[in-house]
Amino acid sequence: MAVAGKVVVVGSFNVDHVWRCTELPAPGATLAGEYLYGPGGKGFNQAVAAARAGVATSFVCALGDDAGGALARSLASDDAIALHAAVGNAPTGTAGIFVDAEGRNSIVVGAGANARLERAFVEARAAVFEGAAAVLVQLESPYDTVVAALQAGRQHAATTVLNPAPAPTFEAAARDALLALVDVLTPNETEFAGLVRTFGPVAAGDVAGMDDHALHALCRRLLPAGTVVVTLGAAGAFVSHAEAARHGDDDACYRLTAEPASPVDTTGAGDAFNGALVAGIARGAGFRQAARYAGRFAALSTERPGAAAAMPRHAEVVARFTPD
Repeated sequence: MAVAGKVVVVGSFNVDHVWRCTELPAPGATLAGEYLYGPGGKGFNQAVAAARAGVATSFVCALGDDAGGALARSLASDDAIALHAAVGNAPTGTAGIFVDAEGRNSIVVGAGANARLERAFVEARAAVFEGAAAVLVQLESPYDTVVAALQAGRQHAATTVLNPAPAPTFEAAARDALLALVDVLTPNETEFAGLVRTFGPVAAGDVAGMDDHALHALCRRLLPAGTVVVTLGAAGAFVSHAEAARHGDDDACYRLTAEPASPVDTTGAGDAFNGALVAGIARGAGFRQAARYAGRFAALSTERPGAAAAMPRHAEVVARFTPD
């Protein structure tokens, strides 16, 4: 295991354009709403979460030579994130987000430069991965680039973490090749149902209600040698370890209840969980403790609007929740 304290996140940066309205717009509808914009992209959200959770964080991404790229550089500097960006002709990524009065959202993403983050750029930054305790990736970057980041993590003895979002659409062979490089997999219910579809039909809405034995068995088929953390929204999270790799936990599988919160915007909650989880891993916390901290961090993030901007700081999480 690498020296604790450093996280590398490889992924996307978007400029989020957000409209808050009473309900999500139906086809053909025109609604009045409140507009705001700010930073987003799953990769950047997770990097901000890790940094604000109190660990040294590097972020590898692709940006446009434009105002969005300048925004990314400024905000990374504000949170002491070491930014390593490929800059090309494509514009910085964007996202259009609608958020209703209950905090639910609908999102459309324009990948822009994110689709041009190349494998070679990641491979040329081997020094960034040196000393990393955890490497975190998502699926808003090209498949080969995600593979390269996970390979770099493995080469430097880091814990490799894949947040399979957006829900993957590639074939089983590509899925299995990717998962072979993953130590910890963090799908939500929809992503989990998609990943296990080759084992038999599982509806996303049924995942939280499955008994622990059946859910653990599916996790073991999906990632036999690693850990799967299925985030379940209001139902909390389910953790499934391989018998030989329990990360210090006594139990091979268990559930964590959702932390109390009064949500106003759930847009970046999954990213908050992932960034805080790898921060806990990088600090050398036991896995159960890291996952519980991630749930608390994510709960607090839903109580403020935005994605990256909504990420709390470690001191806020500690002040809000009783320490274990």
